[in-house]
Amino acid sequence: MIGLIDYNMGNLRSVTNAFEKLGTRIEIVKDASHVEGYDKIILPGVGAFKDAMACLKEREMDEAVKAFAATKKPLLGICLGMQLLFEASTEFGKTQGLGLIEGEVVKFDTTRFSQHLKVPHMGWNELEVVRDTPLFKGMAPRFYLYFVHSFHVQCDEKYQIGKTTYGYTFASAVQKENIYGFQPHPEKSHENGLAILKNFVEL
Repeated sequence: MIGLIDYNMGNLRSVTNAFEKLGTRIEIVKDASHVEGYDKIILPGVGAFKDAMACLKEREMDEAVKAFAATKKPLLGICLGMQLLFEASTEFGKTQGLGLIEGEVVKFDTTRFSQHLKVPHMGWNELEVVRDTPLFKGMAPRFYLYFVHSFHVQCDEKYQIGKTTYGYTFASAVQKENIYGFQPHPEKSHENGLAILKNFVEL
């Protein structure tokens, strides 16, 4: 069974709908003590990093997610949920993250943009596969997904499984052992996104 972490900072309905299209049932998890009982968990997220960490701590979900990751069972972070997997974010000052993957979350540096682009980065953009992983099984080397974000991850290349260019190239998908993260929203990305979620189900 897959658990969807509810800490009052994610669009749970769209994620649930995507899995329903795959014929897979997932459960919304509100109690931190129940997290360890799932085979896989998803950490969604929409909004500010600092607020999200405060909500996770208030519900004791921060320690529950870290304990789950240590079991080596699959964990998937989506959008802000991916960013929370890292050590820290510079949004509204420095805020410590879950620290499951080494790296930091930073705002798009528009001084590096060679053309006039708006932040947030919003809409369809291409993800280029840079490392083979089970979540990309059966997929093309490049495909489009839906993005909505103003911050992105900076991390070692060894954790990067997908990259995207918007002004400059950044890590748009990551993996560290059993921990996966996607900056775009697979649940809002039609066939390509459903293919990723299906591969996650089949891990």
